Amino acid sequence: MNEPENEPASEQDQASRRKDKLFRLRHSTAHIMAQAVVEMMPEAKLAIGPPIADGFYYDFELPRSLSDADLVEIESRMQKIIKGNHDFVRTSMSRDEAKKFFGEKEQGYKLELIDGIADEEMSIYTQGGFVDLCAGPHVGRSKACKHFKLLSVAGAYWRGDSTRPMLQRIYGTVWPTKEELDTFLEIKEEAKRRDHRRLGKELDLFSFHPYSPGAAFWHPSGLILYEELVRYWRELQKTAGYMEIRNPLIYDSELYAVSGHLDHYAQHMFTLECEGRTMCLKPMNCPDTMLFYKTKKRSYRELPMRVAETQTLHRNELSGALSGLTRCRQFTQDDAHIFATMDQIQDEILALLRMVHDTYALFDLDYRLYLSTRPADFMGELALWDQAEKALEQAIEKAGKPYHVNEGDGAFYGPKIDIYIRDSMGRMWQCATIQLDFQLPERFELEYVGADNAVHRPVVIHRAVFGSIERFIGVLLEHLAGAMPTWLSPQQAIFLPINDDCAAYCEKIAADWRAKGVRAEVDTRPEKMGYKIRLAELAKIPYMLVAGAKEIESGTLSLRTYKDGPRGELSVSEIETELLSRIAQRTLDVNIKKFDLDAFVDVEDLDAEAKEY
Repeated sequence: MNEPENEPASEQDQASRRKDKLFRLRHSTAHIMAQAVVEMMPEAKLAIGPPIADGFYYDFELPRSLSDADLVEIESRMQKIIKGNHDFVRTSMSRDEAKKFFGEKEQGYKLELIDGIADEEMSIYTQGGFVDLCAGPHVGRSKACKHFKLLSVAGAYWRGDSTRPMLQRIYGTVWPTKEELDTFLEIKEEAKRRDHRRLGKELDLFSFHPYSPGAAFWHPSGLILYEELVRYWRELQKTAGYMEIRNPLIYDSELYAVSGHLDHYAQHMFTLECEGRTMCLKPMNCPDTMLFYKTKKRSYRELPMRVAETQTLHRNELSGALSGLTRCRQFTQDDAHIFATMDQIQDEILALLRMVHDTYALFDLDYRLYLSTRPADFMGELALWDQAEKALEQAIEKAGKPYHVNEGDGAFYGPKIDIYIRDSMGRMWQCATIQLDFQLPERFELEYVGADNAVHRPVVIHRAVFGSIERFIGVLLEHLAGAMPTWLSPQQAIFLPINDDCAAYCEKIAADWRAKGVRAEVDTRPEKMGYKIRLAELAKIPYMLVAGAKEIESGTLSLRTYKDGPRGELSVSEIETELLSRIAQRTLDVNIKKFDLDAFVDVEDLDAEAKEY
């Protein structure tokens, strides 16, 4: 029997083709943008212009700072280039030819790139008279790039070297169709409205001040939200058999010399001198948790030992990288370290994956798993790595979740699972992580006595679910557009008496509810009812309860919820039962506006830095 001539492409093949198409489209549009910039400023120095998850960028050294008006002109020039429908043509030059060509054009960054290329033949792409050092691939002709938009300008250092002049990075996006571009731009506008820094100010949750850059000032309402998440975290740990510890915030740098962080992480650590000793503000919980393990002799009967800690951490992030709650210098991780035998790894990982799933399900957050395997500079025995990677892989498969393999992207001390959540606007955030560590047990000489009475070395599993409390709150605010579910809302119920005569009725019910753990207040301001309801809605309070003479007489309340709007008169006991149930069960009683994400499937898998030339 003959095979069908046109087999439908599998979902995997379709995704692969789409990813390739987006890569080519975005890479090509970056070149078109560079051509437009050079037309406008012939003295421009070109760095690199790769595709990224939702578009592209190109880095330039320019004679002046760019303005919004410049972006408009660059777009206009790009449109003319695209209408010319120029071919993207690949040629090659020898190393010497390429150095001569780009040297004559005084393109120093291209010369540096050439020096870093092992091949003797340099890949060159041209379109419409513009020539660039580039490995490709590209679209066939420039007209394919017509659905584009330039987005912003930012500063960037060449290869992250802050001793070099700062470059100007122009970001843009491009899509195969106008509909996809319009959807993306709509999401961008929605993201601005949902920016957690804006919502934090509007909802009076937190603020920032230049006296302490990179650290949040938590206001009373924000602290309630923060502590509710920590309370959930503690309940989760207790159920799963964790013990919680609390360690110091400052250590002699020798601790980080032992752990290896002083060699690999010193630039991200805050240090100070004290009586001739270099002290470090704690940047992570791992090394000092090893000290806790070593406080006494351990037996195999204690393993797996699950140790959790929420402690304030400090990391010396560059000021330009700070981004509200999602990138801080001071933050708290929902951290834990599990000391285990090799035979216990798979069961522990499976339990952690269930914990991740249950936590993200509370907020209707989809997620993806990435298994990062042995890197070239791995530490330890090959057989041990193979066993650990197999345990991670089997645990993921038992959990029934699809996953991607990042070959060679594990940490030098062990393989890991990185977990990315997708918010309601289709954006990916790296939050949870599960890592296997062979290095710290070796460096700290951790031991346990086995059933054979011999001394053995445990494996350490590093784990965070939120990632950091601050980052997760920032993501959550944007995912839910600031409307927290009742259990997490700083204020869960607001009573709105029609007049002063009705206030006592409301105060009595509110006091009773507060005694049962409900965060309830009474608004007794002499304002019109419509205005008070509007303020409660702006504050996104889940339950709004109006009481007048009629409600007092019938023992009811007129209920309005942020989720559903007006719901009419209900008995006090009926509302109380519903409210307490939603709090106890941690119900997700919010409306989540989700955007059409079909246009963005697998986009995040694009290699952000792709090829540098």
